[in-house]
Amino acid sequence: MQFGFGKVDITPRVGVELYGYGPYLCRHSVAVREQLYARALAASDGESTFVLVSCDLCTVQMHTTEEVRARVQEATGLPPDNLCVHCIHTHSGPATKLGSGWGVGDVPYIETLPVRLATACVQALEDLKPGRLSHAVVPCEGLGYNREDDVRPELADALREDWRPTKPEITDTEAHVLRFDGEDGLRGFASYFSCHPVVGPQTSRYIHSDYAGVATNWLEREHPGSVGLFLQGCEGNINSCVVHHSEQESLLALDVVAARYARQVRPGLAEAKPVGDTTVAALRRRCHISCASVPEEELRAMLAEREAIIKDPSASDADYNVRMATVYARALRLELQRRATGQSADETVEIQGFRLGDLVLVAAPFEIMHRYKRRIQAAFSTPVLVLSLANHSLGYAPERESFEKEDNYAAKIVPYLLGEPPFAPTIENELVEALTHLASDLGAVQA
Repeated sequence: MQFGFGKVDITPRVGVELYGYGPYLCRHSVAVREQLYARALAASDGESTFVLVSCDLCTVQMHTTEEVRARVQEATGLPPDNLCVHCIHTHSGPATKLGSGWGVGDVPYIETLPVRLATACVQALEDLKPGRLSHAVVPCEGLGYNREDDVRPELADALREDWRPTKPEITDTEAHVLRFDGEDGLRGFASYFSCHPVVGPQTSRYIHSDYAGVATNWLEREHPGSVGLFLQGCEGNINSCVVHHSEQESLLALDVVAARYARQVRPGLAEAKPVGDTTVAALRRRCHISCASVPEEELRAMLAEREAIIKDPSASDADYNVRMATVYARALRLELQRRATGQSADETVEIQGFRLGDLVLVAAPFEIMHRYKRRIQAAFSTPVLVLSLANHSLGYAPERESFEKEDNYAAKIVPYLLGEPPFAPTIENELVEALTHLASDLGAVQA
């Protein structure tokens, strides 16, 4: 196999609004705590070549991915099917979506982003050299808790090295470590783990890449000349153990948790064993995801309820409930407009997969819940890494039970906040089946 790496600084200018945590928070950045990067890995076996670029961003939109693919194809000839734009999901990076209440996208940043991401990809392709891939699985604990079915720990408890969630079985407890060596030793690495990397409160104003990016920066500095990627797994219902505390507490906790992650990944770089296969492959396809059939009268009732909040004579835009009602109202109006024009509610989404020797990576444009990963991996005897937030952002892929919970955030609230109809409870089986077939077609060995 051949491998190549690219790395480009994608830190925005201070002052741009940061993405996440709540509606219309006006979290305009005040300083850079840690630089943001786009890190690209190119892999080739002489017949097939692909590029995966990992970005220190919350999300990207499909139009950004399409422009990156077009630019890289023009510069190198790489087919669009063979390029994936992946995000680590930091909530301390710039908003990259226009018109979202979760942070106003900065137009100059969004316009220049595809060029920067394409540059990292082209660097990686031009850097292709013969190399060896090694792989390890290491214990990785004390980082996250399942926010739907467990309780958030007190900060003092979470900062203890022996802290563990009360239900570790519904979190990720292992990290995959990939090591890429050339003639002169380590050239690059990647770590794969499932946990919202977010460390901070709604008031956080510092630009950084949360614990996952900070830990990756540290590991790179320990190996000068290397490029490290963080690959975000099925983090949809897993939060970091130090989220939602004060800004100053969070900035201190950031280093503690980053060090905890780096310390557990580090042995994987030393213990990784060479993979036995040298095949490289890429596949991209579309899959159908069903949306819920919400009656129009129910949508109109929801809209009337939100408009009553907004139009109340005492309403203030400083009120969280008013801001949240505004996001809802905008989304519901869009959905009713979509109904009026006869547009289908169901989604056809892009999924993508890659093979790296004995390893298979499959990716989808959702924040995927952790059980999806367990179900997909259980189907195979060889490693299959399931990546969230690839190429686009369509909200959460909830578990079946989430749809039975009243006002469930992932299943019933977020779709409207994004201006989309909610998915049907069948999404879990539909997406698991599609990603399992994709992994199988890429050569993952059935269990």
